[in-house]
Amino acid sequence: MPNQPTGFQHGITLQQAQTIVATALAEGRRLELAPLTVVVLDATGQLKAVLKEDGCSLMRPAIAHGKAYGAMGLGFGGRELARRAQAMPGFMNAFSDLAGGSAVPVPGGVLVRAPDGSILGAVGVSGDASDKDELAAVAGIQAAGLTADTGDTA
Repeated sequence: MPNQPTGFQHGITLQQAQTIVATALAEGRRLELAPLTVVVLDATGQLKAVLKEDGCSLMRPAIAHGKAYGAMGLGFGGRELARRAQAMPGFMNAFSDLAGGSAVPVPGGVLVRAPDGSILGAVGVSGDASDKDELAAVAGIQAAGLTADTGDTA
């Protein structure tokens, strides 16, 4: 069709997002984690993909979204956000308020970076302990050929 909008770049492709969610869920099964929800946001912070395993509780999609959204909001992985929440609770409370309560500053929110370091989006996983959720997110991002930024330098 002529006259279709063109030129929009949203970072993570649909194929990459599908790889991320499928691999993150498979990693959750491999690690025998509780049922997981995986959310992928693109570079504009918009929802690109979401999958919720059978057995997930009611708020898991919102929590997974909040982990990814918080990472996108400040440009740090969830581990750095958690450190900042401890060190600067007033600022992080204000940040959460500005984000409409949609920022969850804990591990499991992982930035997705291109080889040049630019941010392509973020992944949020919720369902098990935050550290375990993060393992699933990282596996998904790496399977898509991208770089996971958890907020740790190591």
